[in-house]
Amino acid sequence: MLSTENMAYNAVSEKLVEILCRKTGNNNPLFFRVLVAYYFGKVASMMRTNISTHDRGDLPVNIYAINLASSGQGKGHSTNIIEEQVIDQFRDRFLSETFPLVSEINLAKLAVSRAARKQSCPDEERTRVDREFYSLGELAFSFDSGTPAAIKQMRHMLLMSGAGSMNMEIDEIGSHLTTNTDALNAYLEMYDVGKIKQKLTKNTAENTRSEEIEGRTPANMMLYGTPSKLFNGGKTEEDLLSFLETGFGRRCLFGYNVNAVKVRTLTAKQIYLQRIDKTAETFLNTISDQLGQLADAVNFGRKLTMTEAVHILLIEYQLDCEDRADLLPEHEDIRKSELTHRYFKALKLAGAYAFIEGDHEVKESHIYSAIKLVEGSGDSLNAILTRDRNYQKLAKYIANVGREVTHVDLVEDLPFYKGTESAKRELMTLAVAYGYQNNIVIKKIFSDGIEFLKGESLAETDIDKMTVSYGVELAYNYENEVVPFDQLHNLTQQAGYHWTNHHLVGGHRKEDNAIGGFNLVVIDVDEGVSLSTAKLLLKEYKSLIYTTKRHTEAVNRFRIILPISHTLKMDSIEFREFMTNIYEWLPFKVDEQTNQRARKWMSHNGDHWYNDGKVLDALDFIPKTTKNEERRAVIDNQQSLSNMERWFINNTGTGNRSNQYIKFALLLVDSGMDIASVRANVMSLNTKMPDKMDEGEIDSTIMQSASKAAYKRDALAGA
Repeated sequence: MLSTENMAYNAVSEKLVEILCRKTGNNNPLFFRVLVAYYFGKVASMMRTNISTHDRGDLPVNIYAINLASSGQGKGHSTNIIEEQVIDQFRDRFLSETFPLVSEINLAKLAVSRAARKQSCPDEERTRVDREFYSLGELAFSFDSGTPAAIKQMRHMLLMSGAGSMNMEIDEIGSHLTTNTDALNAYLEMYDVGKIKQKLTKNTAENTRSEEIEGRTPANMMLYGTPSKLFNGGKTEEDLLSFLETGFGRRCLFGYNVNAVKVRTLTAKQIYLQRIDKTAETFLNTISDQLGQLADAVNFGRKLTMTEAVHILLIEYQLDCEDRADLLPEHEDIRKSELTHRYFKALKLAGAYAFIEGDHEVKESHIYSAIKLVEGSGDSLNAILTRDRNYQKLAKYIANVGREVTHVDLVEDLPFYKGTESAKRELMTLAVAYGYQNNIVIKKIFSDGIEFLKGESLAETDIDKMTVSYGVELAYNYENEVVPFDQLHNLTQQAGYHWTNHHLVGGHRKEDNAIGGFNLVVIDVDEGVSLSTAKLLLKEYKSLIYTTKRHTEAVNRFRIILPISHTLKMDSIEFREFMTNIYEWLPFKVDEQTNQRARKWMSHNGDHWYNDGKVLDALDFIPKTTKNEERRAVIDNQQSLSNMERWFINNTGTGNRSNQYIKFALLLVDSGMDIASVRANVMSLNTKMPDKMDEGEIDSTIMQSASKAAYKRDALAGA
């Protein structure tokens, strides 16, 4: 795969980019690199610069670009600097000297050609040619909108004059894309070699159809603006994606900078001195002079050559791009097309660099500099295609706004939260689903019939940083600590200590002092289930189990510590609801009075066991969330089942069915049940499973294991 690490950006371009970064205070250069590349291509194409290739003939130098950056990143300021201090002399000289001179020569040739073909008077043809040419209006150095008819009319003028290029530059493209779709469709045709098919119109006395001229007119296009206006979830966004699919993806250079990188380390005076730096002004004056000289007619129509070695280098890059495109999945049409044609954009950009530097040859250095920028452009396109969708923006807004919001708030604050109630419900459903997979919890709270939404971005638990506090007193002088999970036994087995699963303000253990942010839950078991049964049931989960002070062989009493997947910040009411959901999920009876944030547990120097398994998913139990509501709905539909049956049914799926049946049977054996009763209970559970096992298979596998376990149990009891 190609590496651009040792490639260098074009030196002239990069110096200009550096100045733009300093003058705008924006340290992200990508927008400015694409901007400069466009204007360099514009200058070269106005002078009708062509690249003489060995396999495709002459290709015009021209640049298409889509350059997006959020507000405050210097889009307008940088564009003004280039137009007023960089290409100003080129523009003035081209329009006042070169274009009139070249046009005069070309119009004369056109009149002679038509006279020869028609066997008419050359002077009369020249008069007609002049009348036709001047009826087309003045040359527009650039324009920000247009109809297909106007574009073809201007192109006809450029064909008659034999000079200049068509330069469409649309600012705030998000606001103007839909009104320029016809013009953009016309531009799709003109990128490669500057040709466009003529539209047939009715010829009348008032509207005489012009005589078609065969030829090429280079076209340049710059669409820039803020991403938020463009990606609004509506027709504008749909139109852009459609244009990318139909060809702009492979034709354009891309800049995409959502977050401004502003200078923060400099003082106001340092920034002031940087902006008025005479060195920068000197460079701007120098490059303006150089571009002014390039507008001289002697440089018009320059044909840039390429050596065989440079041509082979470009083909190597083409093959590399095609190989990378082949690795992309078929549904990524835009990325595949852009990557496949990336070499072609690099060639045109290399031609622009060569012309700006005054060369008559596209050199290896020009190709490498172009590849460097085009690869960055490809990264920007990938960022555009993988940008946050509206449901992602909605989820992040709810999570980060810092307060409860209503649907009215969403409509007022989010431009994309529009449309019918069903459309908004669908968007909310997608936002909640996105949150599940990206550690964002969205809670729904109803008050006086109004739905409030509250969100939170959750941090995944670091298993080496478990939150605890401990002390030797009942309520005072607790130490807040963060410890690895596999070292918790050093606390739980240390006699004489009390501990909690929350940090405490001032070391004082009381409810109001509990600091939000816990990442483990503690379960007290005093009766109803044996230690061995609990271990077997929780075998899939990471845990620490230790016996408590009143534990005996006859009556097992123990404590289960389970790390949870995310660090949660809950008030006292939410925490009680959360723990109640945990208790409800467990298949055995536990002490349900231990659901306070400041609840303390006693350490005990008894036995302890670690189990290595998956971390308990906390998202299933967070109150007032859709995921918890779904879990509750399942339980409500299973009211006829015992806790144990519900546990096994809800934890049995493809791939673990036999293991779960065996585990259930062994638990029954462990409880002292005779083998006939075990079989009856296993068969009963099987009838309640959505995917039942064959009874013969149960007898030959599950019950065989259960019978051996029962025989071993009875033998030990007899001994």
